[in-house]
Amino acid sequence: MNITANWSYPTAIKLGRGRIKELADACKTLGLKNPLLVTDRGLAAMAITGHALDILDEAGLGRAIFADVDPNPNEKNLEAGIKAFKDGGHDGVVAFGGGSGLDLGKLIAFMAGQTRPVWDFEDIGDWWTRADASKIAPIVAVPTTAGTGSEVGRAGVLTNSATHVKKIIFHPKLLPGVVICDPELTVGMPKAITAGTGMDAFAHCLEAYSSPFYHPMSGGIALEGMRLVKEFLPLAFRDGQDLEARTNMMSAAAMGAVAFQKGLGAIHSLSHPIGAVYNTHHGMTNAVVMPAVLRFNRPAIEEKIARASAYLGISGGFDGFYNYVLSLRSELGVPDNLTAMGIKPDRIDELAAMAIEDPSCGGNPVPMTLENTRALLLDCF
Repeated sequence: MNITANWSYPTAIKLGRGRIKELADACKTLGLKNPLLVTDRGLAAMAITGHALDILDEAGLGRAIFADVDPNPNEKNLEAGIKAFKDGGHDGVVAFGGGSGLDLGKLIAFMAGQTRPVWDFEDIGDWWTRADASKIAPIVAVPTTAGTGSEVGRAGVLTNSATHVKKIIFHPKLLPGVVICDPELTVGMPKAITAGTGMDAFAHCLEAYSSPFYHPMSGGIALEGMRLVKEFLPLAFRDGQDLEARTNMMSAAAMGAVAFQKGLGAIHSLSHPIGAVYNTHHGMTNAVVMPAVLRFNRPAIEEKIARASAYLGISGGFDGFYNYVLSLRSELGVPDNLTAMGIKPDRIDELAAMAIEDPSCGGNPVPMTLENTRALLLDCF
């Protein structure tokens, strides 16, 4: 076999308790003198955000903040953020928070210097080359959840507010220059958010591992990421003050995002349109549709999942792994199906059409068509 591949691995990561104190130094490393901290509305008034702003202010970097960020950020949030960035004369972004704050912060840094609309940089072919790379501002990423892994990603997800379609915007320079993973920032997460973000990390690892594309480095990272989630997510869920568990979940989240360079699949191609239309939590939606997708993909992944089960210490091969997923979901309080999540099956045709247009479906082990995706969606209710 003549194997060829293009691989890219991420950035400087500062992991550990209390490392938020290095935020100002991280900004200065990237040459920032007037950064804009971008976060979501829920985090804006929290003590951890105030502490981060204090660190910046005490270092002479100001305390500018933008928090007009929806749970599923859209182009209106982006436009407002770009205006705040320009009006404040900012030279970089501190992306602070969960997936929404991280993604929008990265996209503000990316788009503030561009002249084309953001949709021109969707993750299609080489569209990213349309951007003026010299106008992309530096980014420091500070995750406050352990799920999306956006802190080590080269993309941001943005919802089109008119079409309710989530788009993945890609550019290599969307990768933050410095990442601070401080588990102490995650101890205040409610149990439901710990569960949803943790299952998001697990979904990233599971789909990357299952993807048929050739990327053995990502496959190995995905496998160890699943092991960390298996061992530490229940502990973090039961005791939010367990800093060892929180640290390992931050590692697993970053590993999942590194691993999914190998590909994602039907879990994400379903959850993206569901989240865009119904504004559901992304990670929790992933967890809800996961069993149906495992059943759907079984013919293509049964042997691979059996190998993963052996590594994870789960007996029974594919069936053992599947039952483990059901048990973990039950332990974390994940709704049984989309009906239990409060969603009705009256827009299945629309959701199926959106799902097969989502870039994630291209990495699914079983090729997705309109017909089998509609059946898969029905199986999620």
